[in-house]
Amino acid sequence: MGNWIVNNGLSALILVVWMGINIFLFVYYYFFYDLGDQFFYTRHILGAALAWARAPAAVLNFNCLLILLPVCRNLLSLLRGSFMCCGRSMRKQLDKNISFHKLVAYMIGLMTAVHTIAHLLNIEWYNNSRRGVYDELSTTLSSLEETHNGTYLNPIRSVSTTPTHVVFTTIAGITGVIITLSLILIITSSMEVIRRSYFEVFWYTHHLFIIFFAGLVIHGAGRIVRSQTTTNPPHNFTICKDRPEDWGKIRECPIPQFAGGFPKTWMWVIGPMILYLCERVLRFIRYMQTVRYRKIVIRPSKVLELQLVKAGFKMEVGQYVFMNCPSISKLEWHPFTMTSAPEEDFFSVHIRSVGDWTQKLISMVEQLPEGAQGPKMAVDGPFGTASEDVFDYEVSMLVGCGIGVTPFASILKSIWYKFKESNPKLRTRKIYFYWLCRETHAFEWFADLLQVLEKEMEERGMGNFLTYKLYLTGWDHSHMAHVNVHFDEDTDVVTGLKQKTHYGRPNWDREFEQICKENPTSVVGTFLCGPAVLAKTLEKKCIKYSDVDLRKTKFYFNKENF
Repeated sequence: MGNWIVNNGLSALILVVWMGINIFLFVYYYFFYDLGDQFFYTRHILGAALAWARAPAAVLNFNCLLILLPVCRNLLSLLRGSFMCCGRSMRKQLDKNISFHKLVAYMIGLMTAVHTIAHLLNIEWYNNSRRGVYDELSTTLSSLEETHNGTYLNPIRSVSTTPTHVVFTTIAGITGVIITLSLILIITSSMEVIRRSYFEVFWYTHHLFIIFFAGLVIHGAGRIVRSQTTTNPPHNFTICKDRPEDWGKIRECPIPQFAGGFPKTWMWVIGPMILYLCERVLRFIRYMQTVRYRKIVIRPSKVLELQLVKAGFKMEVGQYVFMNCPSISKLEWHPFTMTSAPEEDFFSVHIRSVGDWTQKLISMVEQLPEGAQGPKMAVDGPFGTASEDVFDYEVSMLVGCGIGVTPFASILKSIWYKFKESNPKLRTRKIYFYWLCRETHAFEWFADLLQVLEKEMEERGMGNFLTYKLYLTGWDHSHMAHVNVHFDEDTDVVTGLKQKTHYGRPNWDREFEQICKENPTSVVGTFLCGPAVLAKTLEKKCIKYSDVDLRKTKFYFNKENF
């Protein structure tokens, strides 16, 4: 339990606080509308559906305030870089920004469903009351004439008016339909299968959030939920509710007056909307800045390496950028981890062909004449990730899967430069590096860097500083036969490295036990850029092998999130 608290305690606390606020808002506003005297007549027509419509609306306001903040990348990077107010544990939470964004979106989806269903019931009960289906009080309340100041209770003003007409002609109705449809499209297109296979569909439909927020701000202006207002003399419902025939005829029971509540949603969302607008303005400014190509290389496995130069660009290890190619789409921005080191006078990215956008970019580059500049490219960033903290640990354990090796390429290059310059500030004294790939040629573009590091470490007498293990998870019989023939050679037949390639997947229990044995008193930072399934496994191992004794080995799990 102690190990779990160390790795997940702050995350759990944030979730408890967030859920607590949601529950408080729901309960508070439920009873506000369910017990408030000013809503007595409204409740008489609508029953419990009034509170069930308004309580989720309050929760929606709170979560719509939050939903944009996790995607304000520049704001998060600013906070992440402020070490005075953002320590290691808090930076780990900022790295989970997309997970929190999804969680808030689920709550918005749930509350929207409850809010919509309750209001559909409300419209039906308003309609029945207007037609005289219920008791005399409901009919009288629904028949109150609309005066010059707009006082009435039932928004269905005529017996001939249908619920459909109200939904599609009133401000509250039409904006409700628009924002609900927008939300359905946003959520469904965000499903993993859509996002991975049809990223462009996800990208474009996600920008319906602009319509969603515009409709959300206008929605409350319809003032469809109305409450009783104070009159002179006052209308006391406890006396008058059983005497609707005497309303306006006796002093004790003047005709009750009603008004819709002042719309408050804009107060909740205006701050985040301004922050996000600033984010987009900054992105546009960066879009206009010139990016030059230093080198273009087509690597094996359809991996495109771009070495780029941009004035004033400064990066840290493991950071990522968003890239836009106007020739393909002026709106689409895609994240790529930089593989260059901060010590280099350029920044580089490795782009694997995994979707329409990347396929088009690689095809355009392949058709370029020799020595020509590539298509115009815009770059937004850099932005911080978990891998930035790798040098904050005495021992670092790096795990990459396929193209997920990119942040660690930046780290290993930076280490090489630090050793070359004999940097005294290097705190890290040991690195364990694991790379899992399905295909042999996926190793080729990265093996050169490992060979340089391997040679450099040996020359400096620091062969134990970097321990790396490469795992091939897919192979055939012909490959195994080739490996067996060259088994006795000094270098690996796949990578050309002295460290031989392993076949299959790592035995993580054995690896963690070995790290604990070799580093009995160290704090180990475990970094993963790979699938969620492996993340769960490594997180469990970090908890399992962290010792309760503060003087012994402890593991802290970090995962890249985009």
